[in-house]
Amino acid sequence: MMRTPLLFALAVAGASHAAAPTNVDAALAKAKRAHQPLLLDFSAPWCYSCYFMETHVLNGTEWDALGRKAVVAAVDADSPDGAAWMKKLAVKALPAYVVLDENGQELGRILAEQPRAKFYPMIDRIIAGSSTLDALKQEAAGGSIEAVAAVLGAFQARDAGKDGLAWYGTLPAQVRAKADKDQAVTLQRDRLDLSRARAQDDHAGAIAAARRVLAGDIGCDRPYVVDALLEASEKQPKAERAALLQPQRAALEAMLARDIYVATPACADQRSAVVTTADVDAALGDAAAEKAVLDRAIADARRRLGGDYGKDRNLADNLRVYLARAHREAELDALYPKLVAAWPDDYVYPYRFGRSLLERKRAAEALPWLEKAADKAYGENRLGVALYRVKALKALGRRDDAKQVVAEVLEQNGQWFPEQVAKLKAELAS
Repeated sequence: MMRTPLLFALAVAGASHAAAPTNVDAALAKAKRAHQPLLLDFSAPWCYSCYFMETHVLNGTEWDALGRKAVVAAVDADSPDGAAWMKKLAVKALPAYVVLDENGQELGRILAEQPRAKFYPMIDRIIAGSSTLDALKQEAAGGSIEAVAAVLGAFQARDAGKDGLAWYGTLPAQVRAKADKDQAVTLQRDRLDLSRARAQDDHAGAIAAARRVLAGDIGCDRPYVVDALLEASEKQPKAERAALLQPQRAALEAMLARDIYVATPACADQRSAVVTTADVDAALGDAAAEKAVLDRAIADARRRLGGDYGKDRNLADNLRVYLARAHREAELDALYPKLVAAWPDDYVYPYRFGRSLLERKRAAEALPWLEKAADKAYGENRLGVALYRVKALKALGRRDDAKQVVAEVLEQNGQWFPEQVAKLKAELAS
């Protein structure tokens, strides 16, 4: 999963339920016939949090029980159908779970990876509820502070800060006066203000909102908010930025010790906690601390994998990222073929290896890996692989071959992904 600040919550599944619908419309029709809610499970083969969820959460008796309460449909974000529904439902990061009622109205959603102990209670509460977002808005206007918090949370899950704050402003004055005193509502409003400020490039507003959010009890979401603070404070004077970040370094280090490097981690997203801590150290100019954070994460991942890179894909992919972040390129180059061998059925690791080599001006070595990836790519990711094949072929002086790659890919997938097609054509023309 791309590290996307401010999307706070859940993940995607391996299809363990027989006869899963092939597209969202079919799944909706099945839910309507069964008079059950529909759980849409959005994932993609490049999503590291999806790996975690599939391995650690979306299995066992609780997952089987969930399949009896709701129609469950795995939705591939890289497919045309998946991409269209992500746009329709404003799903902006993976993994994501969206629950609809039998009529297609949203009941709730969860984003980002979560531990099993948190995921199932969260999803059960959503499925057990009968209130759509419109119904919750009505309850909020009638004075339900719990509904106010729920609606603000729904706007937050969409990263729609401006819209959420505007909706809050439409509530009756007496409701807002009461809600303003509620801690959960205040935290949600601060999160929405942070989302708004970032969308509007309001760096001062983002810094102020991030500091308010970080002063609250936000648990495993801390790395995402610190990422936003890092981004917003990038142009601050050095001393002022250090004053903002120093308290967060201590908080992140405490989080690593308390919630990550323990027998039963409380926070599922180890990668964000590690990388954000390293980023803060780098921003503070403490190269030794940055190196120590990454070295510890690399050693921990290697110890837990024990050389078996097919054992836990999330952990193996974390190791890849830590090595790249630490600029340990020789070790990364040795790891990639092992990841390709461990996960031979998809395009992800040959593509990433080829791209890594190409970005280091090693086009001749990169091209065979990119071609291997192309054999397994599909949908949107086929266009992404093609983009780097074209770059490699151009670097090798093989422009006619690059034209042929583009022609073949556009014939296969060009009608569905206009933005990616435009990038591909621009690269060929440059």
